Amino acid sequence: MVPALLLFALLRSTLAWVPIDHWGSGNVTAGADENGQCVCKVFLPDTSFPGDKVELLQKTSMELSQKVELGLSKLELYESKLVIYAQKLVNLTVRVEIMQGRPDQYTELEFELLRIELQQMEALVTQLRQSVNSSSPIFDLLYVEIQNMTSVVNQLERYDKNNLLVMQHEFTKLQKKLEDCQKWHDESFKPDIGSCNHGGISNISMPYIVQLGAHVNEGYLYGGWGRDSKPKPGFEDMYWYSGYTSPYTYNLYLYSDYTNLLLRNQFKYFDNTLKGNGINNIMHGNYYYYNCYNTGNLCRMNATTFVVETRVLPDAAWNNRFSYSSATYQDFDFAADENGLWVIYATEASKGNMVLSKMNVDAFSAQQTWVTNVFRRRVSNAFMVCGVLYATRQINLNIEEIFYKYDTKTGKESYISIPFNKQYEGFVYLDYNPADQRLYMYSKGYYIYYNVKFEKI
Repeated sequence: MVPALLLFALLRSTLAWVPIDHWGSGNVTAGADENGQCVCKVFLPDTSFPGDKVELLQKTSMELSQKVELGLSKLELYESKLVIYAQKLVNLTVRVEIMQGRPDQYTELEFELLRIELQQMEALVTQLRQSVNSSSPIFDLLYVEIQNMTSVVNQLERYDKNNLLVMQHEFTKLQKKLEDCQKWHDESFKPDIGSCNHGGISNISMPYIVQLGAHVNEGYLYGGWGRDSKPKPGFEDMYWYSGYTSPYTYNLYLYSDYTNLLLRNQFKYFDNTLKGNGINNIMHGNYYYYNCYNTGNLCRMNATTFVVETRVLPDAAWNNRFSYSSATYQDFDFAADENGLWVIYATEASKGNMVLSKMNVDAFSAQQTWVTNVFRRRVSNAFMVCGVLYATRQINLNIEEIFYKYDTKTGKESYISIPFNKQYEGFVYLDYNPADQRLYMYSKGYYIYYNVKFEKI
């Protein structure tokens, strides 16, 4: 119990504003004690301050405040990411739209790279949705848009592959028609491969212009092309090409067959690994024969092992001393026919007249030599057929003429006249191939060939 005066002093400041009538009769009693003093008894409800609850409330409030701040920082981060993703999505959309306009101009690798970027975008958006841990229309729309673009890219890639298959099919049909037309046109030129049972060349067909060389550049004026004149088993259909912007040898491209030659799809190439003078080179028995760079030596490279051999050709003039009239630095002209490998050149002793040597392929050396009476600088080019040397000269801008031949069997030479048309004014390479009895020409960067007709005996 509390004395009345102390109680009133204590409660006056806090309870004075509450009328005593409102306290209720059950809470206040009054009376006198044994000494006659007035005593007032007040029964108040629990007035202890809830400090533990306030502390809990403050702690909870602080935790909520931290969570709100963390949530706000995450939202700011997500907002910045959304800006980046949105820009990436715009860029990808533009690229996909461009691809839709011309899907046939893109490779499988380009489609694969675009698909990888879309997969990365999809993974980032999925991660963002999981971080927010809720469904958002913005995230859902972004995710759907990426899925749509992925579908479009897949369709475009299928279109690209299908289109390529269609193009290859059409190309095959066109090639067949061309071959049929060529067969019909050249019915009189029926080759008897490997036979020399004829009286020599009687006629040359019209030129067949195949296409630009592998560099697809008319600036590659110097070069040659054709087939291996003595192919290894399994490489009977192989073609080769070498071309450069000046009269030097710097590369060699090999193609498994004629179709891959047209598609420029080489199975082996040597780019800037070879170095030689001139371009009257040849493939024979899986070897590439050429003039060694800046010397009067002969070179050959094994197309399988890449090993290069060199040989000295005695007395041969070089360094553009007696080159063909069609091109410079044609000191040595390799040729092949039904009898084997030959090299055509000139010497100081022959006073610039053409010299012809039959090569021993195994020893890579000259085994027999003939000297002609035709000055090499008068000649545009030359080639061998069945042991007979044929030389050409220019008649006018459009006509070339086989004007001279030398028979190594009899040692007889004669002047003849077998004109044939040229597609272009100049040419730098002309060689006969006994594997198909064709003349292969390289002119203005183009592959050109002729069928050869022989005189019957």
